[in-house]
Amino acid sequence: MKIDFALQDGRTLVDQLVAGLAERIENQSLPPGRKLPSIRTFADANDISKSTVVEAYDRLVAQGLLASRHKVGFFVAGRRRPFDLSEPDMSRDRDIDPMWMVRQSVEVDAQTLKPGCGWLPAEWLGGEGLRRGLRALARAPQTQLIDYGRSHGYAPLRSQLQRTFAERDIDAGLGQILLVDSGTQAIDLINRLLIQPGDTVFVDDPCYFNYLCNLRAHRAKVVGIPFRPNGPDPDIFAAEAARHRPRLYITNAALHNPTGATMSPSVAHRLLKQAEAFDITIVEDDIFADFEDQPTPRLAALDQLNRVVYLGSFSKTLSSAMRCGYIGARPDLIEGLIDLKLATMISSNEVSAQLMHQLLTDGSYRKHVEALRGRLRAAAIPVRRALADSGLGIWTEPQGGLFLWAMLPDGQDSAVLAKRALARGISLAPGNAFSVSQTAGRFLRFNVAQSRHPRIYEILRQATGA
Repeated sequence: MKIDFALQDGRTLVDQLVAGLAERIENQSLPPGRKLPSIRTFADANDISKSTVVEAYDRLVAQGLLASRHKVGFFVAGRRRPFDLSEPDMSRDRDIDPMWMVRQSVEVDAQTLKPGCGWLPAEWLGGEGLRRGLRALARAPQTQLIDYGRSHGYAPLRSQLQRTFAERDIDAGLGQILLVDSGTQAIDLINRLLIQPGDTVFVDDPCYFNYLCNLRAHRAKVVGIPFRPNGPDPDIFAAEAARHRPRLYITNAALHNPTGATMSPSVAHRLLKQAEAFDITIVEDDIFADFEDQPTPRLAALDQLNRVVYLGSFSKTLSSAMRCGYIGARPDLIEGLIDLKLATMISSNEVSAQLMHQLLTDGSYRKHVEALRGRLRAAAIPVRRALADSGLGIWTEPQGGLFLWAMLPDGQDSAVLAKRALARGISLAPGNAFSVSQTAGRFLRFNVAQSRHPRIYEILRQATGA
């Protein structure tokens, strides 16, 4: 059996051999059950090396096109129904709720504009730096690529995170920092540890929609506290705490998602006093910390990890594919979280942790986030102007970050607009996907880095009549 090998840029002999044999199998020139020549015979007939044939046969076995029989040879596999590679239909009419928002965030196609998404464009992120870092890790003999990591996570990265915490005025021992794979996983572990089905949990209203999804999965009772431009309403917080006796309160104190607002020091102090009075643990999700132009006091800094559990990750600033996050908490809580981590995942992503440590310590990450902050400041100016020209108002002026919380005119429903926009290839983030009380129907979250295309504002102007 001979295969014609033509000189083709970018295609090895193995690639060409696999393609040639696969084509003959698919068109049944090689029918099911046919025995292929031995490796030596095939190599001699085509004047190629035996290793080339071995690799090609192995690939075809892995693809299900050949079957290997020990000490007998290789045979064309029996015909099977082709795999269904079509994607599920995302156009079905389902209610706009937090899970609708999660699905739209990750499943819309690459051609869809995403002004409502929660991450930066890929070209803004650290792709080349990551590649350089991965190459350097692969060459370093001390890199851990095989074994499970320690239960707390990669110690050099935790030590570096101690310095980051200190810059934010949070004093944490090495044993008070636990590595996980993401901020979302951190929230899930904390909820697993601290709440039972039926327990009450406070969130901001509006809040990050995936808090609502995760709390629903844990069968918690969720109560929303109205969120103002300076933070949650402390009077309503106190009244609802007396009524519901919540176990947890989950929030972003700085660069709040979705509003972009930052909690004032006076509100932060009042919340901490109320948390102490009602025995509430506060979960402070600080995933957007590195986007802040001027650092503001954190709840964790005011409390020093006594009643506050502090978490973050590098998904938003560097890469969502490189899974690396962290939790800072009291030692007794860290011990409970480690048990849950071991029970559910054994070890966090050791390779990502080593790569993150390298980028933090060689200065690459610091330069990268400084550049991101500048780009976000520049991007926000024309987006604010375009939203205003389209008839939308801005709820508050954020101190940096990704998000603008924009208001449609009275009588406009952002959910209706979002479905209309999705049919035209634009994925918006309607307000009630973030709202426990469903009182944010006029609002939309905009990501300033993803809101630069004029087609976005065409549909907004059509909706508002601007």
